[in-house]
Amino acid sequence: MNRSLLFAIGLIALGLGISPVKASAQALEIYLIDVEGGGATLFVSPTGQTLLVDTGNGGQRAARDAGRIISAMRDAGVNEIDHLITTHWHGDHYGAMQELARQVPIQHFIDHGPSVETNAAVAEFLSTTYRALYQDREHTVVTPGDRIPLGRVDVRVITAAKQVIERPLRGGGAVNPYCVDFTRQREDNGENAQSVGIIAQFGAFRVLHLGDLTANTEFELMCPRNPIGTVDLFVVTHHGQPSSNTKPLVHAIEARAAIMNNGTRKGGQPEAMQVLHSAPGLEDLWQLHFSQLSGQEYTVPGIFIANGVDEELGTMPIAPMTGPRRGPGVSPAPIHNGEAYWLKVSARADGSFTVTNSRNGFNKEYR
Repeated sequence: MNRSLLFAIGLIALGLGISPVKASAQALEIYLIDVEGGGATLFVSPTGQTLLVDTGNGGQRAARDAGRIISAMRDAGVNEIDHLITTHWHGDHYGAMQELARQVPIQHFIDHGPSVETNAAVAEFLSTTYRALYQDREHTVVTPGDRIPLGRVDVRVITAAKQVIERPLRGGGAVNPYCVDFTRQREDNGENAQSVGIIAQFGAFRVLHLGDLTANTEFELMCPRNPIGTVDLFVVTHHGQPSSNTKPLVHAIEARAAIMNNGTRKGGQPEAMQVLHSAPGLEDLWQLHFSQLSGQEYTVPGIFIANGVDEELGTMPIAPMTGPRRGPGVSPAPIHNGEAYWLKVSARADGSFTVTNSRNGFNKEYR
C-alpha cells in the first residue's frame, strides 16, 4: 500500500495530531523491530540494561535483520545485549543471531533447551555455532517461574518447553470465564509450543510477550484460572496468526494496546483479527506491517502501521487475501528490504505508556 496513503487514511480516520515524544530516563523502552514477519523485541531498562527477545531471520536476510536490531540499539543509546532470549528454534526467531553476535557483545544466552523438531540445520547450529557463541559467556535454560535480572524491571518467565507457571502472579488467580468455550486444536508437538514466554513489569506497567506459543498451551497457561491477571501491553502472539491468540488469553488479559509483529503475508488473518479487535479494554492494535491477509475490513488505520513494501501495491483489497500455500509456483510475498521502521513503547512506573510509530512520528499516550 502507498505509504502516504497509509498516513492519510490514519489522519482522516482518527483526526489526531502528531507530536514528537522524547524518551525519559525514567522509562522502560521497548522496540518492536521489523524483521519481516520474524521476531525481534528490544527492552531497555531505565538504567540501561538490555534484553533482546529473538533475532529475526537468517540466511541472506541475516545481515538485514541484524542491522535493523543494531539501528534500534543505537536509537536507544546502548551498545551491547545483556540478555538474549531465543523463544524457540525456528529460523525467523534465531536466524540472525550469529551475525548480530559478530557485531554486538551478547553477555547472556537464554533458551528453553534443545529443539524438539528433527532438523539437521538447527541441530548443527545448536551443537556448533550456538555453543561457540555462549562458550565464554553465560547460558541459561529457563523454566517457568525463573526471573531475568533487568535493573528495576521484573522479568518473569511464565512459559518454556511447553510448561507453564504453577503459581499465579500478583493480581492473578481468578477464574477465567473465557475458558468455557475453548475447543482444543490439534496438538502442537513442534517448537512453537515450546516458546519461552515472559511478563515484564516496571512499577505498575506490565507487558506480555509469549513468542509463538500456540492455542493449546495458551489454554494450559490461562485455564481454568488466569495466573497473569491483566496487562497494559500485549505483544501479539505468533505474528497474529489464528493458531494462537485465543480468547482465553487475549480477552482475559484486558490489554490497553497490542502490537503485532507481522509480515505482509504472515499474520493478520480474519480469525485472529476478530479476537483481537473484540478484546475487552483494547483501545488500539498497532502493526509492524500492513497485512494482505486482513483486507480492508480488518486492517487498522494506516497511522498505526509502521511499514509498507519496496514497491507500491496500490489500493488495499476489500476482501482478505487467502494465504498462498507454500511450494513451487507460489508467488513470493511483497519484498521490504529498504528502510524499516519500528514501533517504540516508552513505559512509566505509574502504568502509563506511549507508543510511537517511527515511520510517521505519530504517537499515542495510554493512561
